[in-house]
Amino acid sequence: MGIYLVSVTAEDWHGADEGGRAEIASGLNRELGRRGLAPYVPGPGPAPRFEEKLVPSMDGFVELCREHGVDDLLAWSVLVPVSLDSEITVATQEEPEEPVAIAGAPQVLLMAELLAASVPLPPEVLAPSGPLALTSWYLDASAREVPGADTTFHTALHLHAARHCLAHGCPMVYS
Repeated sequence: MGIYLVSVTAEDWHGADEGGRAEIASGLNRELGRRGLAPYVPGPGPAPRFEEKLVPSMDGFVELCREHGVDDLLAWSVLVPVSLDSEITVATQEEPEEPVAIAGAPQVLLMAELLAASVPLPPEVLAPSGPLALTSWYLDASAREVPGADTTFHTALHLHAARHCLAHGCPMVYS
């Protein structure tokens, strides 16, 4: 199976059934209220689906994040199109000992752009082209020609995820 980074529909964000994120959504909105911010409501209408499988090792990406002082890029498991001055954590009944870390897409985008400026991203990974496009690139033979393809993959993944989240007003989650 593996781990996927996927966009979440408004229905699934507020849904209480399996796969629904209602507990996270309400916890986020409580914390936003404490910070004096408006509640987050996913954008209306269907957005194009975002999906990428985390296939490659993250070792090089972790090191790159540390070199550039953007360790926060490694901490989130939910991304929302809301500017957050710091990460929000929400405890859930399913995993009370492991709170869900929520990051703001504007901040993730800034960190990803900083990394992208230091990593040569080939043209084929710069333009998003549908679900699993980056994963397909990584599994294709052409990725083996790119030095540090693992780091390139994760840098492009974070860049695309933040852009998609902001462009379509939809949350992103690891599943």
